[in-house]
Amino acid sequence: MPGSNLLEPPVRQAYASFGEGFGQRFIVTVDTEEEFDWSAPLDRDKHGIVTVPALRKFQQFCEGFGVVPSYLIDWPVADSALAPEAIGEAVYAGRAEVGVQLHPWVNPPFVEEVNEVNSYAGNLPFELERAKLHALRDRIERAFGTAPQSYRAGRYGLGPRTAEILLECGIAVDTSVRARFDYSGAGGPNYRQHPLHPYWADTDRRLLELPLTTVYWGPLRQVGNVIYPHLWRAPSVRGVLARAGLLERIPLTPEGITAEEALRGVDIAIDEGLPVLVFSFHSPSLATGHTPYVRKEADLDALYDWWRALFTHLARRGIKPTSIGEIVKSVHRG
Repeated sequence: MPGSNLLEPPVRQAYASFGEGFGQRFIVTVDTEEEFDWSAPLDRDKHGIVTVPALRKFQQFCEGFGVVPSYLIDWPVADSALAPEAIGEAVYAGRAEVGVQLHPWVNPPFVEEVNEVNSYAGNLPFELERAKLHALRDRIERAFGTAPQSYRAGRYGLGPRTAEILLECGIAVDTSVRARFDYSGAGGPNYRQHPLHPYWADTDRRLLELPLTTVYWGPLRQVGNVIYPHLWRAPSVRGVLARAGLLERIPLTPEGITAEEALRGVDIAIDEGLPVLVFSFHSPSLATGHTPYVRKEADLDALYDWWRALFTHLARRGIKPTSIGEIVKSVHRG
């Protein structure tokens, strides 16, 4: 049965609930992808996968805290032996999970022109988005010997019929909705009005949407969704509001967000009763020189310190880690 249009915010009745013992949890998702120049135009050929072995260190780090990372893998990584070598044993043993992340410009079949609009997979013709997604899903299953259960559209680029394709692919959880963010200026989706709470994408309750967690902090946070869009072209004003402690948008990521800011965001999400806190970052940040956030060794050390601080704080607040598999088992379908 076709899913609903994930570009549209859900009705309140679609919100998901979880088993009594589930409580509040957090999950770490990793956009596991090739390295490329973020400041240059997109290119099918100008990329590498030299950072993939760094997943092994991050996996071992997470295991020390009892965290099961969810690696959302795109084509260049899935089509290489490096990823199974780095995390394959952990995936097999259930200490890690793999999901799907579609970067259409590097994912066969190669039909469309490479440009900004087409970088959002949901903008492609339905049959092409479908073909790319099926090819990637199957490649990941061959690489790891297990069927992926989760999906994140690269650049958060869902389309009006993406849910339909995900259901065909046996995907149980989509985590593409980046609530509080608007990408429509570049041809992408607008998720400003989407909730942080997990919700069902289809009437049969087969596809769960797990939005990435972004909260507003400060006295003005209750009207953050009204104020913040007007400040998009005025970063200096956003900075003034943040420094004054009036309004700050805090996505749960180590990329561009300090540990102090993230801790505030975590506390808001917990206090608001959010059942699942969704953390995310890009795998090339696990090595130096491949993203704007990790340019030198000190930055990489800071990234691990960030996770250490967050994991410690979450444990102190009684928030346990979870996984896609546990979420699928714990969510109520009735």
